[in-house]
Amino acid sequence: MRSLPPTIALALASGVTTHCQCWLLTRRDGVALGFTDHDRALRIGMQVFEAASGIEASAVESETGLAAANGEITGALSSERVTAEDIEAGRYDGAQLRRWLVDWSAPALDCLIDAVTIGEIRRKDGAFIAETRNALHALDLEKGRLYSSACSAELGDADCGVDLNDPAWRIAANVVTTDGRHRIGAPQFATPTAGLFARGRLMVLTGANAGLSRPIRVHEGETITLWEGLPADLLPGDSVVAIAGCDKRFPTCRDRFANALNFRGFPLIPSPEFAFVYAQPGEGRHLGRPLVQL
Repeated sequence: MRSLPPTIALALASGVTTHCQCWLLTRRDGVALGFTDHDRALRIGMQVFEAASGIEASAVESETGLAAANGEITGALSSERVTAEDIEAGRYDGAQLRRWLVDWSAPALDCLIDAVTIGEIRRKDGAFIAETRNALHALDLEKGRLYSSACSAELGDADCGVDLNDPAWRIAANVVTTDGRHRIGAPQFATPTAGLFARGRLMVLTGANAGLSRPIRVHEGETITLWEGLPADLLPGDSVVAIAGCDKRFPTCRDRFANALNFRGFPLIPSPEFAFVYAQPGEGRHLGRPLVQL
């Protein structure tokens, strides 16, 4: 059972309605935004909670056990601090959202209702709809290694060991040609290794998209194509950095990165179609009977 702070409990018992909800949204870059459903802004400590922000929370069922509880928050894009450009740029993905019950006559953040993480966030008809996930959502995530022929590590992480700060695996360039959102061209991208940056990442250093990165879908010659378009137009002269990618195959790990000892896959396991292989008459290598009769 939840234990309420004495001031909140007494105020609720009095029957006088002096309560509201306050949300504190903390992005992964450290930016913190406060919102409240009260009719005026509240300052609690050093944080200002903006009024009339249009945020509404959906009902979330609570139950015993370890099931993850998901919900949604909906808000109008009326706050100057929450912009469609930031949402599209992914700056709110993975943000932490805390919700308090507050007595607006004596506001204090002493009654935390829940703390969730922002999952998928989308825009619709001038509003944003954000999926919320509680801490138990982490229990649904895949842990450990998979028994598969492909490597389970991510290029550059602790299991992989490849240093992506090595100049061999990253190229800085100024954009020469671009369609603004998906395709970027620069002479520096024409590396001796074909497709070096495919499945890698493009980091934007200057311009309207500064600080953002996007996964790379295709690398052909001097041109890179992104999986997901940038939120603002990329312009010729903008500075970018392309980082190498990996297709997680053993030959790539061995031949391109000389990293076979750290390969986190099982390249010698039989393929699924192995069960349907049968001996060919006169072949000489198989002495058993066919596994499949055709």
